[in-house]
Amino acid sequence: MAMNNATAVLEFLLIGISNYPEWRIPFFMLVLITYLSTLFGNGLIIILIHFDPHLHTPMYFFLSNLSFLDLCYGTVSMPQALLHCFSTHPYLSYPRCLTQMSVSFFLATAECLLLAVMAYDRVVAISNPLRYSMVMNGPVCVWLAATSWGASLVLTTMVTLSLHLHFCGTNVINHFVCEILSLLKLPCSDTSFNELMILITGIFTLMLPFGFILLSYVQIATVVLKIHSAQGMLKALSTCGSHLTVVTIFYGAAISTYMKPQSKSSPDLDKFISVFYGALTPMLNPLIYSLRNKDIKEAIRKVMVKRE
Repeated sequence: MAMNNATAVLEFLLIGISNYPEWRIPFFMLVLITYLSTLFGNGLIIILIHFDPHLHTPMYFFLSNLSFLDLCYGTVSMPQALLHCFSTHPYLSYPRCLTQMSVSFFLATAECLLLAVMAYDRVVAISNPLRYSMVMNGPVCVWLAATSWGASLVLTTMVTLSLHLHFCGTNVINHFVCEILSLLKLPCSDTSFNELMILITGIFTLMLPFGFILLSYVQIATVVLKIHSAQGMLKALSTCGSHLTVVTIFYGAAISTYMKPQSKSSPDLDKFISVFYGALTPMLNPLIYSLRNKDIKEAIRKVMVKRE
């Protein structure tokens, strides 16, 4: 990212919740509970999947990747939001701002692609259960997960390197963290190319994966409707319900933020919408998967029995 030397911005002021001083304490408590729940829930799922041999399947391999992503995603932003909550001047240095923005963008992109991979896993499991173990074998699962991470890294690098911004003294970011769309509102230089890059990236990481997920569930629904057994139908749906809930929350919030004209965006609304995919989704994912998943519940029960 290049900046004009005459007007170099060395730090940014994050407004966060400063515009609403009466919300500081409730917001602090909400973020604190959310972050602790994120650490506990996702950490628990990772540990359970690692130590329970019954959970060494493709679905839980991808779920452990998702939990690790959510744990990292929450850690990138929520501790800083807590520290800045009662700060009079919540400044963030330029290098830290750039690093936080890039890491958050990378993790969010990886989650988008990983959710699409998880949809493919469910399609194979329900549409072709007899060949599921052959199609989704260990090397294939590792390759799919690595591709999600690798593609996210490439896309993030492209977007970050395209940020040639020139600031004219304005360094106030109306957000809780250094978020790319909020940062692009500050430069006095033309940012149309950067906005185009974000739009193209959004198509590849939001619209295409979301479209693939929708088509996947159309195929799953077609297969489920052919199942004559009510028990079999419920079993098939139970394996997809959790994933579909996560997809709806995460993609809904992200698409509403990144795939609309920036001229129609509301800074205050966008920063509160970002709480859904940046804070609430990482917390809700383990709750959604554990509450609706018999295998996870059984693994937790085994741990509790051993402790007794």
